[in-house]
Amino acid sequence: MKKILITGSGGLIGSEAVKFFIQKGFLVFGIDNNMRKYFFGDDGDNLWNISKLKTHTNYIHLNIDIRDKEKIEELFKINKFDLIIHCAAQPSHDWAVREPFTDFEINANGTLNLLENFRNYCPKAVFIFTSTNKVYGDTPNKLPLIELEDRYEIDESHKYAKEGINEKMSIDHSKHSIFGASKVAADILVQEYGRYFNLKTVCFRGGCLTGPAHSAAELHGFLVYLVKCIATGKKYTIFGYKGKQVRDNIHSYDLVNAFYHFYLNPRIGEVYNIGGSRHSNISMKEAIKKIEHILGKKGNIEYLDNNRSGDHIWYISDVTKFKNHYPEWNYKFDIDDILNEICNVLKKNNF
Repeated sequence: MKKILITGSGGLIGSEAVKFFIQKGFLVFGIDNNMRKYFFGDDGDNLWNISKLKTHTNYIHLNIDIRDKEKIEELFKINKFDLIIHCAAQPSHDWAVREPFTDFEINANGTLNLLENFRNYCPKAVFIFTSTNKVYGDTPNKLPLIELEDRYEIDESHKYAKEGINEKMSIDHSKHSIFGASKVAADILVQEYGRYFNLKTVCFRGGCLTGPAHSAAELHGFLVYLVKCIATGKKYTIFGYKGKQVRDNIHSYDLVNAFYHFYLNPRIGEVYNIGGSRHSNISMKEAIKKIEHILGKKGNIEYLDNNRSGDHIWYISDVTKFKNHYPEWNYKFDIDDILNEICNVLKKNNF
């Protein structure tokens, strides 16, 4: 039986990957020490999700911190993994300012710890890293954007207008946020271990990753947290850009399925932008209207003029490169599917 290691297994993408690869016949080792509760409080607590995962056969849960060199090395010494999916992270650019050292130690040093043990103990395996579009910093805000009634859009004459932002966008000369900088470090390390040591590594630079398994909080998990707020009457705060900021949203299943396609035919030191693309994207104002309609409730929405530092005004991922490399992959969910599923699942669970 093939072995897979999934870090951040209690999170949105990690838990989706656990279920997906169990169905594919893998023995799954999951690392998660519920640091989300430390980052985001009770809203971020993912013990409920970890408890559900533990009921699966062929799942072994490990309460390990990815910064712990001795325990990570011991794990790799004992187990020869065929695949590593690295999802564990400090995921909020707002939170990173509070504890820059913690943010960097988890996102950069933790990734290095995993890469070095991957190189030493299972170099024939595949290493998949969940990077972020924040590696581009605020460069997307320099694009020629046009303000419409409910969203910003890019000028139709621009090369990114049809498909979105591709991997050729520069990561230099921009404001990344402290979180973005730590993820850049991890992203470059994953590429370098691929290219320098000739290992099968990949960075998936995600847009907004979403789905009902998200333990969303104000600082992370845009769509799920918005649904929770509208459903319960809790105040939701929009930070700047008139609520017209646009994000592409990819369902956790579609992302993990992309991971699987890469695993079946891996490449060396590869990078892909991955997100909802033109297939699945939405502005804050558009999302509020759609969720209010689905739930039949008006949201308690507050607007603040000041945007989050380095935040994107408009970001849509061009997934052309990945689709060209893996033409059998495609989306299962669009934005309406995603919103309806989140609302229905949260209603079923009484929010």
